[in-house]
Amino acid sequence: MNKQYQVKVNGALELSVSNDEINALDAIQTSNLKYHILKGGNSYAAEIIDNNFNEKTYKVKINNNLYKINISNDLDQLIKDLGFEIGNSKMVDKITAPMPGLILEINVKIGDEVKENDPLLILEAMKMENVISSPRDGIIKSISAKKGDAVDKNQLLIEFE
Repeated sequence: MNKQYQVKVNGALELSVSNDEINALDAIQTSNLKYHILKGGNSYAAEIIDNNFNEKTYKVKINNNLYKINISNDLDQLIKDLGFEIGNSKMVDKITAPMPGLILEINVKIGDEVKENDPLLILEAMKMENVISSPRDGIIKSISAKKGDAVDKNQLLIEFE
């Protein structure tokens, strides 16, 4: 299977790169984080200046130009779509439906104080019960759905103060 990667350069230019394209790249490692690359008859000197494996970000110098690169795969995109990105849980102020479904149970009410990972509600989708847990400690500001409601993907369910 030929995996695809989404690459964002300097927060603007977006590219899709496959494993086959990566494997076909004419690159030679010249030292610990330095590479010599030939592409389209042109020669490039590349050096990895900095990297953050958890965030999948890299700073790369190519022919003395510095680029900030973000790389993500299909799993990273799914995790982002579901709202479970690493480090984002502390910034979440609202819970939206990760998929269309039916609200089976709501375990909190407005004004309740919740802790991280406390169950907030149960959403039935595709004949499976999904427990939606609190991404952070907080106080429930509003609840936009009620037991028995059919909800759409990304519909607002709960807001935090």
